[in-house]
Amino acid sequence: MKKNVHLFTSESVTEGHPDKICDQVSDAILDAIISKDPVGRVAVETLVTNGICMVAGEVTTGCYVEIPIICREVIKEIGYTRAKYGFDYETVGVLVSLKEQSKDIARGVDKALEIRGGEVVKEDLEGLGAGDQGLMFGYACDETPELMPLPITLAHRLVKKLAEVRKTGELSYLRPDGKSQVTVEYEDDKPKRIHTVLIAAQHSPDVDLKQMKDEIIERVVLPILPEELVDDKIKYFVNPTGRFVIGGPQGDTGVTGRKIIVDTYGGYSRHGGGAFSGKDPTKVDRSGTYAARWVAKNVVAAGLAKKCEVQIAYAIGVAQPLSVMVDTFGTGKLEDHAIEDLILSHFDLRPGLIIKNLGLRRPLYKQVAAYGHFGRPELNLPWEKTDKAEALKKAVAKK
Repeated sequence: MKKNVHLFTSESVTEGHPDKICDQVSDAILDAIISKDPVGRVAVETLVTNGICMVAGEVTTGCYVEIPIICREVIKEIGYTRAKYGFDYETVGVLVSLKEQSKDIARGVDKALEIRGGEVVKEDLEGLGAGDQGLMFGYACDETPELMPLPITLAHRLVKKLAEVRKTGELSYLRPDGKSQVTVEYEDDKPKRIHTVLIAAQHSPDVDLKQMKDEIIERVVLPILPEELVDDKIKYFVNPTGRFVIGGPQGDTGVTGRKIIVDTYGGYSRHGGGAFSGKDPTKVDRSGTYAARWVAKNVVAAGLAKKCEVQIAYAIGVAQPLSVMVDTFGTGKLEDHAIEDLILSHFDLRPGLIIKNLGLRRPLYKQVAAYGHFGRPELNLPWEKTDKAEALKKAVAKK
C-alpha cells in the first residue's frame, strides 16, 4: 500500500516581534490588575509603532496600577534598551486611553456579582455568565510529550533559543525581532523528518551574513531539532532577503491579538478567531479556549484518542455552553459522541467554574504572551494538567 506523505508548516515569533510586544504589554497590565483585584474586568489592547506605545480598552477595577511604568518595564525586559534599535524603553512615548466596561455587557456577566468601590460583596461563580458570545477550540495530539503538534513546538523552541543566545551575549549581533518557521514531513500521519527550517533574525548592520547564518544554524537550530528527524536533505534558510537590520516597531506596527495561530497550535487545529492577551478570564475567548485545551489534553492523555479537537460555544450572559463538539479524526477508541458524553460528565464548562477549577484569577498571563499558551511544561500551567485522565479511563472501563 502506498504511504501517505504530506508536509505541514508552522511559524512562531520572538518576544521582540512588534505584535508580541503588544501581547506582553497587555498581559502585564492584566497581571498587575488581577494581582490586586482578582475580579477586575480587563480588556486592553496595545499598539506599538516607531517611538510610540499606546494602550486602549476597558478596565473596571477599584485598584490603581502605573500603566506607563508597566509598558516601559516590559519593553526593557524584551531588550529594546538602546535608541539605535529603533525603539527604546526610556524614550518611547506612552499613551493611555481607558474607560470602564460597558454596563450592558457587565449586567449579563455579573449576575450575582456586585462590586462597590472596588470591594467584592458577593460572587456566585456558578452563575457567572460568559463575557461574550463565540466559539473556541482546543486540541491535543500524541506527537510530542507535551501533547502538541511537532511543527509549532519546534518553531517556539527555535525563537526562544534565538532570544536566549541574544540575551546571554553568545550571539551579540542579534536584536530582539525575529521569526521561525518549521516544515515537518509526515508519513502515514507520523512525523518522519524535518523538511525545512527558516529563521529570520534581526541583526546589527555590520555583521557578516555568512557568519551569522552558520552560527545560527550551529548554535540555535541544530541544538533544538530532534537528531532522529534531521538528515542531509534538510533545507535551512536564514534571513533569505539578505538583511534584517530595521525591525521591531521601527519596521512594523504591532497590535495585540494578531498572532492567534502562533499562540495556539500553529494552524494544526481550527481556531475560533478570538485572541487571548489583555483579557480577564470572564472573556471566554481566553478561559473557554484554555478549558478546551484542558479537555482535549485529558482525552489524549487518557488514551481515548491519538488526536482530539474540542469545540465549545457560548452566548454572552449565559453560563452553560451552547454546544460541545469532539473530533478525534478517526483515532478515537470510542465514537466521538461517546467521548462528548464523557466530557460533559467530567468537566464543568461554565465560565465561572472554569475560572474556579483552573484558578484563573491570578497573574498567570504575561508568561504565556510569547512562545505559546499551550505545551509549556516548564510553567506548570493549570490548563495543561491531566488531572482528569484517570477518571476518564475508569469511566470507559466501566462501560
